[in-house]
Amino acid sequence: MVRVLRVSHSAVVDEWRGRERALTELGVDVTLLSARGWHAGGTPVTLQPRPGERVVGVRTFGRHPALFVYDPRPIMRTLRTSFDVIDLHEEPFALATAELLLLRALSRRSRRTPVVLYTAQNLRKRYPVPFRWLERWALGEASGISACNADAARIVEDKGFAGRARVIPLGVDAQRFTPSDVSGAENPAGRVGAPAPPAGRVAAPAPAAGRVGAPAPPAGRVAAPAAGRVGAPAPYRDPETAEITVGFLGRLVPEKGVLVLLDAVAREPKLRVRIAGSGPLATELDRLAAARGIGDRVEFVGAIEPDDVVEFYRTLDVLAVPSLPTPSWTEQFGRVAVEAMACGVPVVSSDAGALPDVVGGAGLVVPAGDVDALSAALLEAGGVAAGELRVSGFARAAECTWNAVARDYLDLYRSVVREASDRPAELEVVVVAYGAPAMLRRALEPVAHLPVTVVDNSSLPEIAALCDELGVRYLDPGRNGGFAAGVNVALGDRQRPGADVLLLNPDAVISADDIAVLHRALRADTALASVGPAQVDEDGHVARVEWPFPSPGATWLEAVGLGRVRRPGPGFVIGSVLLLRAEALDQVGGLDERFFLYAEETDWAYRAHLLGWRHAAVPEARALHVGGGTSGDASRRDAHFFASQERYLRKHFGAVGWQSARLGQWLGSMARSVVLSGERGRAARKRAAIYRLGPVRVEGRFRAAADGGPR
Repeated sequence: MVRVLRVSHSAVVDEWRGRERALTELGVDVTLLSARGWHAGGTPVTLQPRPGERVVGVRTFGRHPALFVYDPRPIMRTLRTSFDVIDLHEEPFALATAELLLLRALSRRSRRTPVVLYTAQNLRKRYPVPFRWLERWALGEASGISACNADAARIVEDKGFAGRARVIPLGVDAQRFTPSDVSGAENPAGRVGAPAPPAGRVAAPAPAAGRVGAPAPPAGRVAAPAAGRVGAPAPYRDPETAEITVGFLGRLVPEKGVLVLLDAVAREPKLRVRIAGSGPLATELDRLAAARGIGDRVEFVGAIEPDDVVEFYRTLDVLAVPSLPTPSWTEQFGRVAVEAMACGVPVVSSDAGALPDVVGGAGLVVPAGDVDALSAALLEAGGVAAGELRVSGFARAAECTWNAVARDYLDLYRSVVREASDRPAELEVVVVAYGAPAMLRRALEPVAHLPVTVVDNSSLPEIAALCDELGVRYLDPGRNGGFAAGVNVALGDRQRPGADVLLLNPDAVISADDIAVLHRALRADTALASVGPAQVDEDGHVARVEWPFPSPGATWLEAVGLGRVRRPGPGFVIGSVLLLRAEALDQVGGLDERFFLYAEETDWAYRAHLLGWRHAAVPEARALHVGGGTSGDASRRDAHFFASQERYLRKHFGAVGWQSARLGQWLGSMARSVVLSGERGRAARKRAAIYRLGPVRVEGRFRAAADGGPR
């Protein structure tokens, strides 16, 4: 059983504790710390635990999600208990995150407990000091991150998180958000498993409860429809002539697209709109609708209580989410879209922020601010496409139930704690090829009995024919994106999901017996992320396969001739023949495609090291490696090699670290160019010139002359 401490100020909302309840049903031992009270959607909410819920209310100081802190005393008491994972459901840059990380560091029992963070921030913001420093610290401490959208995941990875951020949606309660009320009667949105309306026809919406200017319903309640109630049978109507009721639920502010929606309704007489929410535009809706000549087709129902949200959705034919991105805000998820889909309501959204990922494929997405496109999409979603969108919407909503979300979180927790798997150890082979069919054949023949994927960056028919002859899988990415990109193509289309992965260069040869030795060594030590064999060239000379991680300090030691005095420390195994552990791949993710050639395995290994993994050579296994065998252009290889070193040092040590290393390399190369003669002196002068100009700039010249080179 995984023991998890979750800390989340937003868990004060009962519905949002569905994650913890679902995790408990999966057998996770969850302790939850929540704010005692918070403002959710502008409404004060007080924590009211359900019977049996293990949730502790903690006093908070401050109201902004990034600027508040918790009362530290209950947190310190809780940290005296042993947990497998601490899950901080707060942004990495938030003060509360820094507070909790500090309290964890001060706790003797919990200071080594892995930490999982959460992010929704899908705009690339550079925060002022000290928040920028706090964010960097938090990302460095994290063993895992959940993000509610793909952009947020990429951003934290780019900002320094060493692993793979998991995209996990925000959840919905599948018991509450359904296409009908608890009585089971049909409603306009339909019901999963219920008979569909006749083809080409859609169910009629309940008539509107009122118009702009009519007496408002009681505060906080959804107005009752003027004719019929949710759950009452609705007559069918002709989609060519029937009115379509469009709904909007959210903050009444310009960036939520309310004005765009009014303009879209004004374009089409068959559209009417029900608007629910509160905000600055609430008092302007009468005037804004009248100015557009649609006062009789707009209904404002005001702010609605959470218990009435489902009833609101069930009165709609379509939900509109027409948000407009701004320089400082965009949609981070769009929970209302998933809730409506679960209720059987088709959704039309703009392409702002995360909405295309949430809605795309299950609803209609239009360009933000495009009034004509929005109007047309609303007609389509409420008319001829309604049935199809309901079906796809149900499928999308099923991916976002609390049970589905809990399973995703459990997978994340297991990757962080490295829970032992009882599955048999499997293995597959990935080869990134670039030309040289004869050499590739030599590499493939000893491993062709294994699941092998060849990613051909050269797109040569001869390579495809060779793979067909040997019975190995051939993938053509259609471009030469470099070694890392080629590996990621194979990782994204696994033959054996969950298997360990052997990366094999086409200029390397390893026997099945030596692979078995490697695999046993990897599986014998649960802390190993990667292993590699001893390597020899065709003359039998032994090559060095274990290297310390590069750093600016190491560069200076080498520059002054003291590289041999560097203290032993963690390092990596070169990637020409490298076996990667499945669990490490799951946590660290794939290779960084910014490394076109060389150092991609160094970067991956260093990220794994930051997450607590180790790497080792296995001298009992042996491989033959020609080295640079698929390329005869030494100048291009040098350009790629030194450019990759620059990318690595910039990524992990910043601009200052890189410039320090660059100066050390240049001075060391200049000194060698004076002291050394012949070919070694010329090589030193060449290296000095590359570092003077900048390796990435030099590489760019080669790539501008021709598409990049092979590995």
